[in-house]
Amino acid sequence: MNSQKPPVQNLEPSAVTPTALSNARRWSIVALLFVAGLINYLDRATVSVALPNLAKDMLLSPIGKGVLLSAFFWSYALMQVPIGWCTDRYNMRWLYAGAFTLWSVACGLTGLAGSLFVLILCRVLLGIGESIFLPGGTKTVSMMFPAKERGLPTGLFESGSRFGLALGAPLIAWLVMRHGWRNMFFLIGFTAFLWLIPWFGVFRDHLPNAPTEPRGPAQAAPTPRSHTPTLDRNLLGICLGAFCYGYYWFLLVTWLPDYLMTVRHLPLLKAGFYASLPYFVFAVGSPIGGWIADRLIRLGWDETRTRKGIVTLAFLAGLLLIPAAWVASARTALILFGGASLVGTSAANLLVIVQNCAPGEEVGVWTGMENLVGNAAGILAPIITGLLVAWTGSYLPGFALAVVVLLAGLLAFWFVVGELKPLGQPTWRSARYSPGGDR
Repeated sequence: MNSQKPPVQNLEPSAVTPTALSNARRWSIVALLFVAGLINYLDRATVSVALPNLAKDMLLSPIGKGVLLSAFFWSYALMQVPIGWCTDRYNMRWLYAGAFTLWSVACGLTGLAGSLFVLILCRVLLGIGESIFLPGGTKTVSMMFPAKERGLPTGLFESGSRFGLALGAPLIAWLVMRHGWRNMFFLIGFTAFLWLIPWFGVFRDHLPNAPTEPRGPAQAAPTPRSHTPTLDRNLLGICLGAFCYGYYWFLLVTWLPDYLMTVRHLPLLKAGFYASLPYFVFAVGSPIGGWIADRLIRLGWDETRTRKGIVTLAFLAGLLLIPAAWVASARTALILFGGASLVGTSAANLLVIVQNCAPGEEVGVWTGMENLVGNAAGILAPIITGLLVAWTGSYLPGFALAVVVLLAGLLAFWFVVGELKPLGQPTWRSARYSPGGDR
């Protein structure tokens, strides 16, 4: 009789979870993250759409408008690493709900602002609350779905932010026209609290990690994680690429409504409607890009080349932004803006690149660092564009600069970011939440 015991399979640490998460519940959480993203960017877009009326009442100059548009990003960017650290360690149910409450209050109170200083203060508070969106959502998806299935859920929750702009621009414009910009802030900010009801109903006190493939006895155990040059290089490349993508995106978010009114001479309501079209393309493109990548990878395509390839094709669409600012026809310009917004098909894969390169216990921190650098571009893009408009009297130099910066990001993803997998597989601290509350 053979006395030897059969070899025991090694399981990844993240495969050991307190409880299984049902498919219906995890997609319900993705749906709530989608709605939170919609509200997030709806609140964020309020100042951009209301800017012409607000600036007239407050007597703001082009430089003053640029400073106001960038104020949100001062706190939003600086909070990314701290909030990412928190998402790796604390109960997401309460952390996300608390941040959501803060940003909703800040948006509502903006309607009481009587000076540029108070407007800036409200935007800073809004940025602190909304900082949870990307690190919290990315961390949650990485815990609920295995690596090869993250493209679609990541794209879905992330696309909520774009739908917030697509639907928000005409809605905000209508509310400003109907009720004034102050009442618009009250209505949008305080009605958002209804979201908390299903959030507490669906999200439990702990969230298990997504299952991973077990390793057979012949496979080596994972090497302990260390801060090697390769790992640091991946994070550096991700952050550089995020800055380039962020500069392009935030130029559209902050200046497009004003551009359509001042250059294309559209009235406020039409400007709000047409400004939403590029955002709608971003919103639809993000989950589609993620789904295509997931599908190709399941068919056997190399994950690294597939996700980077989709990012490349998406970034090249940004070249259409230059003729959009050049052509004489407003209709043609709007079509070109829509084509230039196909850059959004890269969004889900950009976030999956972070999830798959980062160690499991640091997905939140990595996402926070990426978003910190990306939103540093959100601080610079509105101000630099405002300066270029003031100096040249044209939006074309500002749009062209955004395209150059965007395409430079491809160098970071192809020549700095390496293979899409972390060096080690450390134990995920976030899998050890107790059902009773915070860790």
